[in-house]
Amino acid sequence: ITPFKINENLKAVSIGLIGNKADTPIVWRGPLKAAAIKQFIQEVDWGQLDYLLIDSPPGTGDEPLSVCQLIPDMDGSIIVATAQEVVLMDVRKSIIFSQQLKIKIMGIIENMSGLVCPYCGHKIDIFASGKVEELAKEFGVPFLGKIPFSPRIAALADKGESFMAKQKEDDVYKALNGILDNILKQVKGD
Repeated sequence: ITPFKINENLKAVSIGLIGNKADTPIVWRGPLKAAAIKQFIQEVDWGQLDYLLIDSPPGTGDEPLSVCQLIPDMDGSIIVATAQEVVLMDVRKSIIFSQQLKIKIMGIIENMSGLVCPYCGHKIDIFASGKVEELAKEFGVPFLGKIPFSPRIAALADKGESFMAKQKEDDVYKALNGILDNILKQVKGD
């Protein structure tokens, strides 16, 4: 399988790239999902990789379990959450899931952590502030950082443009780079 080349350093495969029409759903049961994940991991011509990131749906279902079984020596899992109680319930389950499978939890990221008003610069907490970090402390898991909500990310993505390439002075860019540094330190053993 030839991956989709996003740029010189980034390749991707996705179920979303399969099919004739963008709005046609792919309705699969567990065994078909597991087979597709296996193909994406074992049958894609990735070439030389520095890192392989796998984005799976929230929770502890077929997708993350299949990945953990196919890559038993992975560096770890990264959990991304918003600070809503219903989300934090799933995060607790994801933490325990990783612990049961002996997958190192590299950390938790708080996504959509406040919105800075583009007109006055005032920060508005959309969700409860600090709850994701508290949960990380409760489980003794590294807290990797907070990513502020930014409409600019969606606007650039809709145009097919890279936020990270265009917004280097933005607070979200700085937050993402800080999180990336925290992850790379763990991967490299610093």
